[in-house]
Amino acid sequence: MTRFDAVTRRGLSSVGWLAPVLLCSCCLAGEPTSELLWPAGAPGAKGTGPGDRPSLTYYLPAEHKTLGAAVVICPGGGYGHLATDHEGDQIARWLNSFGVTGVVLRYRHNADGYQHPIPLQDAQRALSMVRSKAEPFHVHPDRIGILGFSAGGHLASTLGTHFHKGQPDASDPIDRVSCRPDFMILVYPVITMTDPFTHQGSRKNLLGDNPDPKLIEAMSNEKQVTSETPPAFLIHGETDPAVPVENSLYFYTALRKAGVPAELHLFRQGKHGFGLGANDGEVSVWPKLCEQWMRTMGWIEGPALNKP
Repeated sequence: MTRFDAVTRRGLSSVGWLAPVLLCSCCLAGEPTSELLWPAGAPGAKGTGPGDRPSLTYYLPAEHKTLGAAVVICPGGGYGHLATDHEGDQIARWLNSFGVTGVVLRYRHNADGYQHPIPLQDAQRALSMVRSKAEPFHVHPDRIGILGFSAGGHLASTLGTHFHKGQPDASDPIDRVSCRPDFMILVYPVITMTDPFTHQGSRKNLLGDNPDPKLIEAMSNEKQVTSETPPAFLIHGETDPAVPVENSLYFYTALRKAGVPAELHLFRQGKHGFGLGANDGEVSVWPKLCEQWMRTMGWIEGPALNKP
């Protein structure tokens, strides 16, 4: 495993407390609960089936003794399906194990006829919605991150480079809330839409067969990094056969050039799609490394762990 040094600077400002959002008591404890991003129907919906109704599923830690963090999780699937078990539900329960609220995003994708900008629209709404519920969920509104795997990593990094800070004139109060993630966790992410290192299936499903070169450029997130891009933690296997490691390398380099805190872990061996990596050799250490990074950066409270 080759490890790049972490940049430990942090320059984020608090967005302040937001007004409480009333939630039913069952949402605050116990089994995970779900809600639609747009209960009255999602903008651009092609129908009313499950794939036309993006949603969030909330997994709350057993106890809320202090204000903590929440992470919106974007499962992978090449923008053609969602790996909601090992890259969704399992990830939320892992976050719960150290006191972080996990929120799984079921975003729209090409299996149901949706392409850009619909997945990004769903992710923007998801961040704003979770932040709007910060107080009842016992989450600090400037400790809300996004985590993505593979194509879900592309969506997470797209939100990190294509966010709004709230639309004050919006009729929907949720849209008045910033959708900028405070941090990003990107696991074997698709980052670029350019050849030769893009994942062709993800690009086709998201942008179509012959996308405009300007759209390819805009959705190649290594080219969209600025000093306002959130800090990032990246994981990738050097031998990944599906999404080349250059995706993470490009994004890490762009973050460094912009002065954004970033930490990258490369593993000599690491197949694509390992999720938490429990049975996958050296990559199995990444969840502990990620938890340590979150503590070091101040996203979660408590004593630092010993690194494996």
